[in-house]
Amino acid sequence: MTTSTTTQPGLGDASLDRAFYGHPKGLSTLFYSELWERFSYYGMRAILILFMTATVEAGGLGMDVSTAGAAYGTYTAMAFFACVPGGWIADKILGQRKAVLYGGILIACGHYALAVPISFFFPLGLVLIVLGTGLLKPNISVIVGQIYAPHDVRRDAGFSIFYMGINLGSFFGQLITGYFAQDPGFRDIIVGWGMDATSAWHWGFGAAGVGMTLGVVQYVLGQKSLGTAGSKPGGAPTPELAAKFRRQAFTFGGALVGLVVLAGLASVIGVLDITPLFIRDIAGTSLLVITVVFFGALFLDKGWTKQERGQLWVIFAFFLCAAVFWSVFDQAGSTLNLFADRNTKNELFGFAFPSSWFQSLNPLFIFIFAPMFAAMWLKLGARQPSSPVKFAIGLIGAGVGFWVLAVAAIGLGEGQLVSPLWLTAVYLIHTWAELCLSPVGLSSMSRLAPPKIVGSMMGVWFLGASVGNFFAGQMAAFYEDMPLQQLFGVVSILPVAAGIVMLLLAKRMTTMMGGAR
Repeated sequence: MTTSTTTQPGLGDASLDRAFYGHPKGLSTLFYSELWERFSYYGMRAILILFMTATVEAGGLGMDVSTAGAAYGTYTAMAFFACVPGGWIADKILGQRKAVLYGGILIACGHYALAVPISFFFPLGLVLIVLGTGLLKPNISVIVGQIYAPHDVRRDAGFSIFYMGINLGSFFGQLITGYFAQDPGFRDIIVGWGMDATSAWHWGFGAAGVGMTLGVVQYVLGQKSLGTAGSKPGGAPTPELAAKFRRQAFTFGGALVGLVVLAGLASVIGVLDITPLFIRDIAGTSLLVITVVFFGALFLDKGWTKQERGQLWVIFAFFLCAAVFWSVFDQAGSTLNLFADRNTKNELFGFAFPSSWFQSLNPLFIFIFAPMFAAMWLKLGARQPSSPVKFAIGLIGAGVGFWVLAVAAIGLGEGQLVSPLWLTAVYLIHTWAELCLSPVGLSSMSRLAPPKIVGSMMGVWFLGASVGNFFAGQMAAFYEDMPLQQLFGVVSILPVAAGIVMLLLAKRMTTMMGGAR
């Protein structure tokens, strides 16, 4: 299969740019920017539910597991859900480049807010991170797609390399924040400085903020390598339309702020009891309504060609698969994190380590295996499995990982601990599954989406992750109420079933994609 010679705006002949390990030079800027952003996000996430469930005496928030799971799931769901309006804002108002920059700044401010040991700053920090992630996360992926020609066979491999940056940042972020937050040796150090040992949690949050700051600096310094990719809002071709979209954004934003203020006042006077469980219920209902309304409006639009409409159906199927996959995979920060902290022996070859370090296994395995998968797809070329088949493999792999955990939990009694090798095996299987689904999903969305809504469609991919993360967080509520082998066995059923259905529909879906692999 020959490489397309389509010229990308501002980049020259995209097929000839091989400055970054055989890929366009701009990939290096995006690789390192996303590395630092994921350093901050996953570094903070590794300790979040542990901080919320830790006692007040230990420096935590003292939440019960059910409430903390609801709060955790709502936060991670909203971080991904924000990618939908974030994609729209980039498409219609800012362009992807500015959206990424402003998002990075908001994220850094959010982490620094979490580093302040005052209760008010905790929800404020989470809100800032959600808003920043919504602007940055979908749009940096869009720019990755734009630095390749439309039919460049390097695209999937490029997204796999980009995925290495994501996971390299995640690996070091979780090790470093976990060390600051949980390591007894570091707590002894800050006590020696005259500080309270329980402030260690906030050192972890602060480290995440430093990482995001480095990402912003790197992005600004490396923008020249991107040419004009993502520099203008593709969905606002005229100044009049751009002004219209800005008015819509300010109207919606003002209405949202007004609702938040009214809810706050109602809480103060006792009309509303705003708790994490209340916010969870509002968030869950909102996700359902918005998903139905969004896809309903999309399919009722009569402006699509037959080919585009078929591609939108494929995008909808990929959205459902993403929701199922992430509802299982992203229990790494909730149920798997609790299992590591409470039911796993956190020691190997006589070396004791923080329980949050288990979450670094996935990015470590990604770093090891992503180049192998990228090379495999390049080697297979046109003979590689179609995107629907890759999705099916990823879904089934996610379910198999929880089968392994269910076996580990059989006969687990009070106070008993399992070998760390069980969780290691789960993370390895989930990593292989992720490499078959996530980078392929990012690549497919950038390829299938009609140009005028490419940012919004990338937001839809993250909307699937939002729905999945919401349910992943809620599963923590069952951690203390259901036998673990039963809980893990139930979790495994849906992804395996969805993967089998995807295999059966793969040929039809490939046709609807226009024959694209």
